[in-house]
Amino acid sequence: MPGMYRGSLMQQIISYMSAGESHGPAEVLIIRGLPAGFHLDIDALDRQLQRRQQGYGRGGRMRIEKDEVRVLSGLRHGITLASPLTLMIENKDHARWRKEMDPLQGEAQSKVRVPRPGHADFAGAAKYGFDDIRNVLERASARETAARILAGAVCRQFLEELGMRLGSYLIRLADVRCPDMQPGEELFRKAEESDVRCPDPKSAELMRKAIDKAKAAGDSLGGIFRVAVLGLPPGLGSYVHWDEKLTSRIAAEIMGIQAVRGIAFGAGFEGAGLSGSAYHDIFVIEKERIKRATNRAGGLEGGMSNGEVLQFDAVMKPIPTLTSPLDSFNMDTMKKVTAHQERSDVCALPAAAVVAENLCAVPLLNALLLRYGADRWDHILRRVKEDA
Repeated sequence: MPGMYRGSLMQQIISYMSAGESHGPAEVLIIRGLPAGFHLDIDALDRQLQRRQQGYGRGGRMRIEKDEVRVLSGLRHGITLASPLTLMIENKDHARWRKEMDPLQGEAQSKVRVPRPGHADFAGAAKYGFDDIRNVLERASARETAARILAGAVCRQFLEELGMRLGSYLIRLADVRCPDMQPGEELFRKAEESDVRCPDPKSAELMRKAIDKAKAAGDSLGGIFRVAVLGLPPGLGSYVHWDEKLTSRIAAEIMGIQAVRGIAFGAGFEGAGLSGSAYHDIFVIEKERIKRATNRAGGLEGGMSNGEVLQFDAVMKPIPTLTSPLDSFNMDTMKKVTAHQERSDVCALPAAAVVAENLCAVPLLNALLLRYGADRWDHILRRVKEDA
């Protein structure tokens, strides 16, 4: 269509881009589409960064970095201007890598030529023709989530002002499973107090032991985390176009997190074993309010929020960098060697849960702005209250 290019047909008010390499000078995020007139709490952004850095099983990088936000554009006196918001996080570890990662001068002191199984190393080098895998691994690193989590951390503040609450917790780490629990404020609090983000103390202790065992063996572990959002109004999202469904938008956001390999809403894959009469959430009326007897749909029907708790699970594979490395090959000699090693975590599942918890706020805020307007926050607030 002449004169109408949006990158795709889907309506997208909120969009963002991250930039930066793992050992480069900084991680940067630019987010566009935020309404004007909202007071952004920078301390709250720093708290989300700190939550991302925590968790039993994290590696040495977390002892080096103390992530804090620096605002470069988009705010004046703490208020959003509707112009692009630019946020930066300094990579303190860059000081040790200044010569190796200088953006303008110098050359590589030593090239990485041995790929790690399970990482972007080999495919990335093949795609771009790099003779140094470091050109791939620096950007493919999960350090990038330090910037990307900020997109969600910003958006969640708008949702929280409207009374919505976001939380996450682990339901499985390796072969340790947490008992099934209904998400809510109390469960979020218990998960927050746990260094493995598990609200069940017995399961949490078994998870720590599993991480210790993997660390001693030079191995890594993955698992499954759950994200829940309380207080979503019904009707956010759309059934009209496939790419405007909240299921599509949320899935794309979460699957973009490094090492995440799958997502399931509500009953997820377990629902495959149920009949329709056993699966679907029947309507009940309590005090003239419509509710559901169950929530196997995970708060989404037809790609739209239905007023119940939004809930999804995501699986994270074990991190591919191992201190007891797997077999690989040297790209110069084509001889068998053990894989390249970088500093890494034994288990980053608790951190991934925090990243996902924040990032799901991006498509949710986008859906909210599509429904209630996107220019002025005071007008949006009024419209939401009128529709309640």
